[in-house]
Amino acid sequence: MNNSAVWYPFTQHALEPAMRRIASTEGAHLIEEDGERILDAISSWWVITHGHRHPVIMEAIRSATESYDQVIFAEYTHAPAEELAKGLLEIAPAGLAHVFYSDSGSTAVEVALKMALGFFHNANRPRRRICVMEHGYHGDTIGTMSTGERGVFNAAYAPLLFSVDRLPFPEPGREQVTLDAFEAACDTGEVAALLIEPLLLGAGGMKTYPASVLAALKRIAERHETLLIADEVMTGWGRTGSLFACEQAGISPDILCTSKGLTGGALPLAATLCTPAIFEAHLSADRRKTFFHSSSYTANPIACAAALANLAVWNEEPVQERIETLVGRQARHLARFCGDPRFSGVRHAGTVTALDLRVPAGGYLSEVGPRLRAFFRKRQLLIRPLGNVIYLMPPYCASEADLERAYDAIDEAASLFAAGQL
Repeated sequence: MNNSAVWYPFTQHALEPAMRRIASTEGAHLIEEDGERILDAISSWWVITHGHRHPVIMEAIRSATESYDQVIFAEYTHAPAEELAKGLLEIAPAGLAHVFYSDSGSTAVEVALKMALGFFHNANRPRRRICVMEHGYHGDTIGTMSTGERGVFNAAYAPLLFSVDRLPFPEPGREQVTLDAFEAACDTGEVAALLIEPLLLGAGGMKTYPASVLAALKRIAERHETLLIADEVMTGWGRTGSLFACEQAGISPDILCTSKGLTGGALPLAATLCTPAIFEAHLSADRRKTFFHSSSYTANPIACAAALANLAVWNEEPVQERIETLVGRQARHLARFCGDPRFSGVRHAGTVTALDLRVPAGGYLSEVGPRLRAFFRKRQLLIRPLGNVIYLMPPYCASEADLERAYDAIDEAASLFAAGQL
């Protein structure tokens, strides 16, 4: 148990060991006070893309502090936010034309939900239903908890949450069930939007589904004039192999949420991108149609400068080549577990790999989860399984030796568990 006054996230303080202090970061590693190097195999909760302290991004942050701290983002604007918006729209899926800034993935999705409901409200044809996918996770604010999977994460807050329509996850061979369920929901004429994680569900267990399903869902949405919100907070910035996962389905969402890798993981920033129609639904001489959302730190100039530098890294460095190298290496290492009776569901999506350790009781609260974390911790690896689901999401600079060490540790952990020693 920790003696710190800090209340840590996703931490049961009655059970967890003392936190280990990180003195610095570098590349794919966290460095402890004693100099021990920890492989950050999950990119510090999925945010670090190019690697820790990328020099271009760090220099942009230092430079921005010479001119800015925080600037109110109403009545006033600043160059980093304006330039970043232009840069984002240049690389985003076609059709997106406006950028609304916020602070985190959760707030980016909250903004998207409010945009969608406001769009129909201001058009005087209110639609109030939101469709989501089973096992989804969109954040920990009230709106995003409402749209995420119900369970241990949000049971205590159930009285605060609103109802949504949940589509069954498109299991292999049952994809049509998902599509039919969405069609039926849309037939009511009441669905404002489908909120979905494209191709890969993160906290819900690193579940993958084919791009063809995403494309079909978009077609259904278009037929029924239902908006599609792509939650690319985790899947964006190369995680699934392409800059945005939507690209692989050949679709353009009506609203796109991005955060995490937006600044290369260096600083918190989020953006919600939307089509002209959604912006124009809030454009009126009637001030009641204003989009009523903000946060104190909207479009922080230093964070925007970091994101601009991230765009420069993507434009000027061989990032896609690094991603393709990592994808290939991950696939080769993961292949050793295909057909291995100790595991099920061996899968990958771009740079992300996952596999389920066969245990008597699985799920997020599986007792094997903390034991696996402790084992990896002793091997100087930051790997945080989702219960019995072991996954890797390393920065794009992770070396072959880094990956070999991580996969060897997964192999060893599974053998120890099978022998009753873990």
